[in-house]
Amino acid sequence: MLLNIILITLILASVAGGTFYYMKTNREKYIDFEVEDDRYKLENIIEHVKDAINEFLKTNLYSMNITREEFEKRMENKNELRKALKSCIYGDINAKKYVKSHIRDILLKSYKIDESSIDKIINFNNPNELTVIDKFEILLYTYKKTHDLNALEALIEENNFSEPKSVDDDGEGIKYVITGEEIERVYMEKVKKLTKFDDKLNVIVQKIYQKYKGFGVVDEIRDMKIDGVSGGVSGIPSSFFQEMNYNEGILSRLPMSYDSIWIFYRGKTIHLDFLSFGSEKELRRICKNIYRYNNPGQLSETNGYKVNEMKDGSRVVVARPPFCESWVFFVRKFDSADDKKPEELITDKNNKLPIGALKWLIKGCRVTAITGFQGTGKTTLLMSIVRFINQTFTLRIQEMAFELHLRKLYPKRNIVSFRETDTVSGQEGLDLQKKTDGTVNILGEVATAPVASWMIQMAQVASLFTIFTHHAKTSSDLVLALRNNLLQTRVFSNEKVAEKQVADVVNFDVHLYKDISGHRYIQRITEIMPVSQDIEYPSNYKDGDTIEEIMRNFADTAREYFVRVTDRKTFEVRNIIEWRDGEYVSVNPISKKSYDEICTHLDKNDREEFNKFLIENWGVLYE
Repeated sequence: MLLNIILITLILASVAGGTFYYMKTNREKYIDFEVEDDRYKLENIIEHVKDAINEFLKTNLYSMNITREEFEKRMENKNELRKALKSCIYGDINAKKYVKSHIRDILLKSYKIDESSIDKIINFNNPNELTVIDKFEILLYTYKKTHDLNALEALIEENNFSEPKSVDDDGEGIKYVITGEEIERVYMEKVKKLTKFDDKLNVIVQKIYQKYKGFGVVDEIRDMKIDGVSGGVSGIPSSFFQEMNYNEGILSRLPMSYDSIWIFYRGKTIHLDFLSFGSEKELRRICKNIYRYNNPGQLSETNGYKVNEMKDGSRVVVARPPFCESWVFFVRKFDSADDKKPEELITDKNNKLPIGALKWLIKGCRVTAITGFQGTGKTTLLMSIVRFINQTFTLRIQEMAFELHLRKLYPKRNIVSFRETDTVSGQEGLDLQKKTDGTVNILGEVATAPVASWMIQMAQVASLFTIFTHHAKTSSDLVLALRNNLLQTRVFSNEKVAEKQVADVVNFDVHLYKDISGHRYIQRITEIMPVSQDIEYPSNYKDGDTIEEIMRNFADTAREYFVRVTDRKTFEVRNIIEWRDGEYVSVNPISKKSYDEICTHLDKNDREEFNKFLIENWGVLYE
């Protein structure tokens, strides 16, 4: 009897132990079975992907009984994945593709997603169950299959999304916005529903990636060839709640700062009204990650903003409270202008006139400013006209953050770029440039007094000529702003001397403009001409016949003296080309002094071509 009891006890213990072991080794499968309804929730799948990747990276290969060849292969895969996980948040598209391929493998092999279960995650077969964001992401994926990184541009252009719309809620006027209703309409016209398993899986993999390692709903948008994307720049910041006394019904209808996503497209700032990050936490996550390439330092309450670049060359600016009223980021992309020729940027009637003028200004080694307010295309134009610089010249670029990336556009040219860092000042960078055999200096943007001082230095002693961008509204404002910068940095103490110095250095101003429709063009090209200080004072009082005439002439001489020492102009500005009613027209020819200086840098053939250009457009021929 006792023996039977012992045997029964041992059997029960064995069964219990076996059951416990089975449940432990198949825990994931058991949990999935117990909560089958939750298995296909995107949040749970994301957690599973995270756990699977962490498990893969933590696996101890030394404890596994595998061959040396297999060991090295697995170790290489681990290192490659670890590197890709680190790089993908910097805007590295290749790293992003690698991580997504790993996520895809997890879904197929570990999570057992197949054709019968994939619609339980997102019901692709029923458009009524898809959110507007789902439909937009499916649309973008569909366009990306045929247009690659031009997908968003194709989506906007084919469906006239960049056309202005009348404002109903914010007052009179127009605005640029893409609404959820437009996305719904285009989705039903272009897609209706996805049918292929691979397409469905790719959409889900992207959704998982952008929540796990990507930049949320702007992840794919950031990769597109557009001018830029920003987030958190409209709507009600969460900090405002303490200052507002709205009832719950009104609050639920107000857009929040995390509902704010805008793109910059062909000079137009377009609001993607249907997109949202979903929560303040998600917006904060993106702001904390998007600027971190090359470890630029910590974004904190003390350091409330950061300016940096991403791995693909995009400029990124992030700001946070208390410095900013909400968490915001701005990504400014320059790859939409990759290898664009001036003819593609300057498109209005008679565009050969300003393009020809730019060609001869650059070939003639004139110090040229490209001015205009933000978004007018200054950097893009500068990148394009570099092609006119003599191929034998070496280029040295000084920037606050790398934006021009001229070596990417002109890989066969001698180009080196420097930027200011926490440990190397811009002045030190400029001093170093003088020892790097540079011929042409380019300044990405003259926005501060020290940078203006560098520009004047570069144009005087460090290079053959200089090209730079500035935000001045007029050519006179450009000279005066640079003059004030020189006074601020104490390079000069006398206004007139500083002003004359700027006028002597800066030869031409190419001013860009963007109208309300987003059309960008060159508004004018202006020559800045120093007024000679060597003209002698009038001495006709010596020739007077009477005392009255002598005194009158002497009074004129005295007046000239006082004018010169008080309000005498140190420079004049003269437009040589203007944009009028949709076309470019020649106005005044360049001065004889500029003509002579340009010709010194041209060979015989170029000089003949330059003369022909002047005769055809201004009817002048200098001897």
